[in-house]
Amino acid sequence: MKRLKVVLIGGGTGLSVLARGLKDYPIDITAIVTVADDGGSTGKIRDVMDIPAPGDIRNVLAALSDTEPMLEKLFQYRFEEEELGSHSIGNLLLAAMTNITDDFGHAVKELSKLLNIKGQVIPSTTRSVVLNAVMSDGEIIVGESNIPKTEKKIEKVFLTPQDIEPMKEAIDAIEEADLIVMGPGSLYTSIMPNLILNKVKDAIVNTEAERLYVCNLMTQKGETTGYSVSDHVKAIHDHVGASFIDFVICQNERFNKDILLRYEQEEAKQVEFDGEKLKDMGVQCIHDNELVSITPHQYIRHNNKVLAQLIYEIALREISTIQYKKDK
Repeated sequence: MKRLKVVLIGGGTGLSVLARGLKDYPIDITAIVTVADDGGSTGKIRDVMDIPAPGDIRNVLAALSDTEPMLEKLFQYRFEEEELGSHSIGNLLLAAMTNITDDFGHAVKELSKLLNIKGQVIPSTTRSVVLNAVMSDGEIIVGESNIPKTEKKIEKVFLTPQDIEPMKEAIDAIEEADLIVMGPGSLYTSIMPNLILNKVKDAIVNTEAERLYVCNLMTQKGETTGYSVSDHVKAIHDHVGASFIDFVICQNERFNKDILLRYEQEEAKQVEFDGEKLKDMGVQCIHDNELVSITPHQYIRHNNKVLAQLIYEIALREISTIQYKKDK
């Protein structure tokens, strides 16, 4: 049987956690990672060097690495001393390798070799970009880290400069994929920056691969307040300009009241499952009784082992159909 090609699209913690869960499966993983982050160590490096954001790239490289644990620990090490800018070693290595190779994409490839990663990590673009948001009152917010702070409803997000070209390898990966997975992660600041690139839009709409969205379990203050599962899907479709998502993995059971009360203090609620709307949209819902785990501090998280297994099973189930389409 051919080796399955799975493309992961996103950023933030969600993408790296998912990548770590999938890396031991017999699949070819390509992670297309957002480079619009502008906070913390990443923001400082961007300001000085005018390169794409290294932080999310660093996390995915570490997640997919198959190297000595100490080397991965070193790569993720962050200086606490303010005099050293609170930088992580991985961010500094990406910045240094960009200077050495004179190309951010090439820098990621070289560090991928050093870390012996399982799969491929591709920045969505090799240019330094800024994420902007148009709010419900027409105000335009500049900068990824500033968008959630306004606590207004987001109408749409866009990148500047507007003539951004994605990496060719990203487009090739989407076109050759058997399954494309978006999320989990912040809808507007981790997932959308990849999807709103023009050539990525076209590739993801026209690909013969199945397209899967992993919906967040809880709403996010400043981004998705009051959103249901179908609202997440609709926002993606609106930004891409077409309805294309085939599957969504989401939670359909209510969480414990005590946990929900705890999240209310953070102005977050459980993402409402609205199955009938999703059915009308032509989206198939995937559930599992063990999809969710609760941390000792009563935080809700995806059970990464179960999530990875669900994704692998979807890929296996669809591969014969995909192959049939390609052979027609």
